[in-house]
Amino acid sequence: MKKDVLLLSFLFLFSGIIVLAREYHVSVHGDDQGDGTIASPFRTISKAAEQAVAGDIIIVHEGVYREWVNPPRGGESDEKRIVYRAGEGEKVVIKGSEIIRGWKKFRGDVWRVTLPDTFFGNFNPYKEILHGDWFNDRGRIHHPGEVYVNGQSLYESATLENLFVAKTLKVDGKNLYPWYCETDKDNTYIYACFHGLHPNREQVEINVRRTCFYPEKPGVNYITVKGFIMRQAATPWAPPTAEQPGLLGTHWSKGWIIEDNVISDSKCVGITLGKDRKSGQNVWSKNPCIDGATHYNEVIFRALKEGWSKEHIGSHIVRNNTIYNCEQAGIVGSLGAVYSQICENHIYNIWIKRLFTGAEIAGIKIHAAIDVKIRQNRIHNVGRGIWLDWMAQGTRVSGNLLYDNTEEDLFVEVDHGPFLVDNNLFLSPKSLRNWSEGAACVHNLMAGYLEVYEERARYTPYMFAHSTQVAGLRNIHDGQQRYYNNIFMIPDARKSIKIPGNRHYMWFAWGLAAYDRSSHKMMLDGNVYLNGAKPYRLEPGYLAAPDFDPGIQIEEKGKHVYLSLTFPDSLKNTGTPFITTAFLGKTKISRLPYENPDATPLQIDTDYFGNTRNNKNPVPGPFENITAGKVRLEVW
Repeated sequence: MKKDVLLLSFLFLFSGIIVLAREYHVSVHGDDQGDGTIASPFRTISKAAEQAVAGDIIIVHEGVYREWVNPPRGGESDEKRIVYRAGEGEKVVIKGSEIIRGWKKFRGDVWRVTLPDTFFGNFNPYKEILHGDWFNDRGRIHHPGEVYVNGQSLYESATLENLFVAKTLKVDGKNLYPWYCETDKDNTYIYACFHGLHPNREQVEINVRRTCFYPEKPGVNYITVKGFIMRQAATPWAPPTAEQPGLLGTHWSKGWIIEDNVISDSKCVGITLGKDRKSGQNVWSKNPCIDGATHYNEVIFRALKEGWSKEHIGSHIVRNNTIYNCEQAGIVGSLGAVYSQICENHIYNIWIKRLFTGAEIAGIKIHAAIDVKIRQNRIHNVGRGIWLDWMAQGTRVSGNLLYDNTEEDLFVEVDHGPFLVDNNLFLSPKSLRNWSEGAACVHNLMAGYLEVYEERARYTPYMFAHSTQVAGLRNIHDGQQRYYNNIFMIPDARKSIKIPGNRHYMWFAWGLAAYDRSSHKMMLDGNVYLNGAKPYRLEPGYLAAPDFDPGIQIEEKGKHVYLSLTFPDSLKNTGTPFITTAFLGKTKISRLPYENPDATPLQIDTDYFGNTRNNKNPVPGPFENITAGKVRLEVW
């Protein structure tokens, strides 16, 4: 009795009732009429979401859940969040698709299924059409729906006739067969070429939900999503001037932790950290007489009016996720990713069907990467690796591994800085596309060529320090770039690559010779140029070994990646500077220092592996503890 009284006294202490956190359990063998205990679990995650309040934990047990998890509320703080997690060691799959039976032979290998509109409810992805600002449909219609056979997606054909010739699409070493859809006022007709398979004997699924985990309303804060497999969603095109639903997304909220998930087969984007609808919804498409840059500036000012700030938006952590088979991007965020960390993710096979294109396609695409850390990610076999578009300020891109990307590894577009790019391995044919000013590139290995551009037509914002508040607008005059202690090289296998010729305000080269015509002063020292890569024409101090072939190779073995290359004997004798906030100085336009998000000074005192750097004469490139000659390094 005394214990009960003591407990009640504790609960009512400080004149407030303390509600103890609850654990809710969900099982495919449960019932939504249960109480959510381990003995009487709910059947759906959505039912648990309806019950959960700040501090609660939702544990989902093994099985496949075909539902849209639309959390109605979030937590109250980082310490008092709502946690959604898979049971320890259990395989929990959330799908935006349904299994479809009732296929009937149409002709040859082509089968057809007829689905009434009542099957889809208020969202039919075969009547919806992909569209939006900066979307390029390549002259045909695309739907957010998709067809899968035994987990492998087919590809959408532009015509029904194409199905009868069974024209395949080669993707990631596999032959994909086509599907096609038609609709009338009552029904949807889906045709698919199954290439000898009987679809009613296989697992055939189609996208029916726009998303798997995404709050319908903005401002659902402090949620953790951990340990799930999420697949097969009919996501829309997600430009920076529209709401950005993803297969998994935060919807203009604050403080989410998204970790240890496997995200795949989104029609457009895997994970979104995007903006709301209120600040603008495809405004350029609706009013094309005004240029897109003006429209986006207006979106930014509307967002500020509605409370875009560190207090209300961003500060997410996205870590240790695997993201693949998405046709727009792995991770996207317009305005909503501010103050976030995107780290230790494996992103690959993005934009591999290439049936449509547009200006938002990348492994990671962030607008307004204000005080965002992008570190230790592995990104490969995508079009564009990392794309920081507008307002990259206080951003740090550090220790990332990028290779086998067909566009470039890093694109920085119309940013004024300061932003820091350090200790990265850029191993694709094009390492860097720099349409910005205020960059500091330090201790990187760049095995591809560079593109440099002065964007004089667009005026884009720069902010006050560590803030979303706009300090001014300015166009881009290239230069004012800092390059210290990097290694540039031309792999022998790429010497035959024909890089584009120089154009008006746009220049290309292997090495920093790409800046030879830049308008402003360059700040450089300690760079190394191997096998024909060329320095900037006024570069004061550098090491060049024009005939030294590093013999660079990337090798994938299971979940591990190895880098083999040869370093010259003279690498450690270049007299390189130790890089700090004080050494880098301030940017020309935003007039801000290169410092940590908390305004403390930084120094590049560790390498790609976290080893301590020599603060007197650090080794050029991303590796401090290396020996001359051939090495083989486990880089992932």
